Amino acid sequence: MRTLALATALLVPLCAHAQDRTPILMDVVETHILPRFTQLSGATETLVTAAQDDCTPESEGLRTAYGTAFDRWISASHLRFGPTETGDRAFAMAFWPDTKGFTPKTLSRLITAEDAVVNTPETYAEISIAGRGFLALERMLYDPAMTQQGSAAYRCALIRAIATDIDRNADAITADWQTYAPNLTQPGADSPYRSGDEAMQQLYGALITGLEFTADTRLGRPLGTFERPRPNRAEARRSERSLRHVELSLIALRDLAARLSFDHPQIATDLDTAFARAIDRAQALDDPALVGVATPQGRIRVEALQQSINDIRAIASAELGPTLGIRAGFNALDGD
Repeated sequence: MRTLALATALLVPLCAHAQDRTPILMDVVETHILPRFTQLSGATETLVTAAQDDCTPESEGLRTAYGTAFDRWISASHLRFGPTETGDRAFAMAFWPDTKGFTPKTLSRLITAEDAVVNTPETYAEISIAGRGFLALERMLYDPAMTQQGSAAYRCALIRAIATDIDRNADAITADWQTYAPNLTQPGADSPYRSGDEAMQQLYGALITGLEFTADTRLGRPLGTFERPRPNRAEARRSERSLRHVELSLIALRDLAARLSFDHPQIATDLDTAFARAIDRAQALDDPALVGVATPQGRIRVEALQQSINDIRAIASAELGPTLGIRAGFNALDGD
């Protein structure tokens, strides 16, 4: 009996280690990770150009460039490890949730003082992350409290400084990913990942964390409670991007899940079916800022979307995780 128990305990890890992870790791890095950051850098460069051409908040060109660049970030933001996390870069790209209202306070302070920190990219990069990134720029483009405060000249300088900072940050992340990528594809003594299994666990963690953040935070925060819904807590609600971020995240995570489950067709099918259901529900909502959570019918639809994302998490945990050799109790959010 003792021998049988030992053999059973070792079965999953031995099977996991017997697999060659290299093809999947190469595929994820070359077709999922690196292209997303390259596209992000291209979009943020366009954002800087648009801000230089016309820095007025109502500028169609600026708002379009902002939306495209933000799309690119959301589509890569689940990859919150390695170069993306260095120096709080991910938070500097999008500081949210901002539970204490630090972003408007920081921007208001800069505008009131006409702080010279906006004059050089190096100095602006040193300010609080609450005054940096896409959510800070959203305030400057869509929040009347910011678009009317102070002088137009300083607001223009601030918009351009934020856009430039976003671009510099995106470029740094992208450049460092080019150097970091071999750590995933060539794990070993010179890599943070001792084996292909550890590299796969990192990517699986990105999948699970992305699903959790979208269900529990992007949807959970505005849902609040039945007695007290919180639509004003929705991500990027001023630019009416809240639901779009849910959809973009699901599309990106669907791609990652498909690549991680490539060697297991039945699991891949189960995941893809669940992702398709969730994406269909998101696309059918027609509630860009998730204001519908304040009504009984709207809340039911958002809860149904949230549950469909939780269904994906359940499939990933029950089917994909064990197949990849991820131990029971793994939590992508606590680093275990």
